[in-house]
Amino acid sequence: MTTRRQVLARSGALGAGIAFSGALSELFTGTAAAQGTGGRSGYGPLIEDPDGVLDLPEGFSYKILSREGDDLRSGEGKVPSHCDGMAAFAGPHGHDGRHGSTWLVRNHENRMDAENGVPTVDGLTYDPAALGGCTVLELDGDNEVRQERVGIAGTSTNCAGGHSLWDTWLTCEETEFKAGEEGYTKDHGFIFEVGFRKDRPTSTEPLKAMGRFQHEAVAFDPRNGVVYETEDAFEKPFGLFYRFLPEKPLGGYGSLHAGGRLQAMRVPGVPDLSVVQEPGTGFEGIEWVDVPDPLAKETAIRFQDFGKGGITHAQKLEGCYWGGKSVYFVSSYAKSEEGSKADHYGQIWRYDPKHKKLTLVIVFGPDTDLNLPGEEPDNICLAPSGGLMVCEDGEGAQHVFGLTKEGAVYPMARGRQDVGTPEEPAWGEFAGVTFSPDNRTMYVNCYDPGTTFAVTGPWKH
Repeated sequence: MTTRRQVLARSGALGAGIAFSGALSELFTGTAAAQGTGGRSGYGPLIEDPDGVLDLPEGFSYKILSREGDDLRSGEGKVPSHCDGMAAFAGPHGHDGRHGSTWLVRNHENRMDAENGVPTVDGLTYDPAALGGCTVLELDGDNEVRQERVGIAGTSTNCAGGHSLWDTWLTCEETEFKAGEEGYTKDHGFIFEVGFRKDRPTSTEPLKAMGRFQHEAVAFDPRNGVVYETEDAFEKPFGLFYRFLPEKPLGGYGSLHAGGRLQAMRVPGVPDLSVVQEPGTGFEGIEWVDVPDPLAKETAIRFQDFGKGGITHAQKLEGCYWGGKSVYFVSSYAKSEEGSKADHYGQIWRYDPKHKKLTLVIVFGPDTDLNLPGEEPDNICLAPSGGLMVCEDGEGAQHVFGLTKEGAVYPMARGRQDVGTPEEPAWGEFAGVTFSPDNRTMYVNCYDPGTTFAVTGPWKH
């Protein structure tokens, strides 16, 4: 059935009902935003792509870097399915000396039914039965693919992750299957460290002290090395927000394997974050409670006994990043029919470690008109203008939305690859939005069909 929301998207009707707390200075930490320039009203309406792939504003263009099912440049096999979380890192100098090259590290959220699994490679495979993992692309200064190879294999349901402080990628398994279940030969639900340089290679040893649960994303506090983690559990009780206190904080490459202490966030008197509906609502005295059994040997962490006061849950905890002096995390949506205490279309929360304060800073619409797009935010990243880019993960048409410091929401991209039927069209969600180190290019994935894009144009800085 075609929804009214899909009709609006096709006709070009744009906008999003978004509420703000009015105190977003820390949310936008880009240099241009601090100078008060650029990105105030977006880039204009989207222009329909005659090739039916990706609609962008006038002046912007895209290049397809990689498509699932094509041959990997390395010859190791096919480009895997389900392109998801991704990060860009500065690489060696470009071949022509004009621009530096870029490493893209890309997750593949493959379960056991994936059409194109991540090829197993000696020395890079954790569980030979599993089909998930990461691939690595090296791009020159013109976004030409120089290398494309397996980064890690034999993991499962690699959803998002995060940059380490020493330029490696932490890839997160969004699953809890144990050895012997669903055909797996090892326990899953871990974080793995993926490297792409000889001095910082990938480790197939899971970071067990960081917990075994349905991981989504991570973000580091650059001041003390504390790592924050989100959990996207699929059923009630929903996921938790965690922090990991490393034994060797700021220890550099390999230090996370030294272990540490895993804790979960407790908001006193708030067992479910979905009940908080008003932007600007803040809670002081946030508590952190040691996780009884981080490896979840018998009981999933979210079911474990956290003692008097319990623990705080939230549905669809997804994107997570550090900005300014705080960590921000996304609750993509909450639905009472699925077990949440209340309903919402997406939230962004800010936790200030110094003051132990949690604040709801953004509520995504539609809060007044249910037909407006702008629901279910997923992956997020800072834009060159100092605002945000947000991957939408709702029903109907799929967008990358820009969000400015001034509170304007604008469309940056719309997916046109229809994976549905003439009667019920469907479009794959966007994921993994990230920018090149020089902010000249936005990279983003389409989940299905797995496609990685490089988008260039008149970015405002």
